[in-house]
Amino acid sequence: MRNDVIENVNFSTLNVKDPFFASLIDDYPGFEKWFEKKSLQNEKAYIFTENQLMGFLYLKEENEADEDIVPVFEEKRRLKIGTFKIIGHGTVLGERFIGLILKQMIEDNYHDCYVTVFEKQEKLITLFEKFGFKVWGKKKNGELVYTKSLEVNNDIYKDFPRIQTQEKNKFLLSIYPKFHTKLFPYSKLQTEKNHKIEDLSFTNTTQKVYLSAMRGLEGLKTGDLIVIYRTAEYGQKAEWSAVATSVCTVLETKNIRTFKTREEFITYCGKGTIFSEGELNQFWETKKYPHIIKMLYNISLPKRIVRHDLIKHEVINRNDYAGFIHLSDEQFEKIIELGEVNESFIIN
Repeated sequence: MRNDVIENVNFSTLNVKDPFFASLIDDYPGFEKWFEKKSLQNEKAYIFTENQLMGFLYLKEENEADEDIVPVFEEKRRLKIGTFKIIGHGTVLGERFIGLILKQMIEDNYHDCYVTVFEKQEKLITLFEKFGFKVWGKKKNGELVYTKSLEVNNDIYKDFPRIQTQEKNKFLLSIYPKFHTKLFPYSKLQTEKNHKIEDLSFTNTTQKVYLSAMRGLEGLKTGDLIVIYRTAEYGQKAEWSAVATSVCTVLETKNIRTFKTREEFITYCGKGTIFSEGELNQFWETKKYPHIIKMLYNISLPKRIVRHDLIKHEVINRNDYAGFIHLSDEQFEKIIELGEVNESFIIN
């Protein structure tokens, strides 16, 4: 399996003469000097490579006014998307980087984030707009300025990674350990220190696809919230090994039998699934796992909650089969509390 991971590296490990940076050098006079300065300052950037450099992202904190922007930016703490370029992978790679940006925005308590783009960067603009960025104004060099704040849009993507909890159904969904860490790498457990995560495309995707045979999943609706529950490791007691790790939002669900062809089914699952094409082919032949859940990966719980504590705080009952369980608002709120989730992730 090929390596497919977003890395955080020092500028000094990159070559500004790489053809990838040519368009940035053309668009931004002084880019090479700026790049050299960042290298000397031991600054870091996020990159994606696949035999060659395919994606680059530099983030920085700003706390100053900017009169080069119209309307003017007043002095305020902001997260700036300093330099961002992707090629080749379009929406999938772009969404991976956007997910990284927005989670950092929330976790580091920024109330505003912004990016500057030229009008010709139509695909990038479409991506930013999908995730709630709005036009603020223009810079004197002609770049458009797009900003994102914590205002509520009542839209799954535009509010991402924040979740809307009011009037939403909430559930707990169990996933076996061998699938869990591949699908939700940021929710990897401390007990898995010796488990090497395979850095494949699905580990960094914002969108996740999972197939299951559990009853009740056919009732899931767009906007429902799912708490991901990693079941116990083989041979270990569930009391201390089974654990709640993440929160996702349902985008949609389908039954495998609604697809007319195998190709249509495999295309739908796309890069968000942990299953290989061979496994998907087998699922298509047997129809053993009919329920397909497509969801957004919103939150990795800072503190994992073991089954013992879920029972202690009456989130689940000791005799419950923790495969797929409906959660009350109170039970869900208790998970958020026990998981020590940053309150900025929650839209009240």
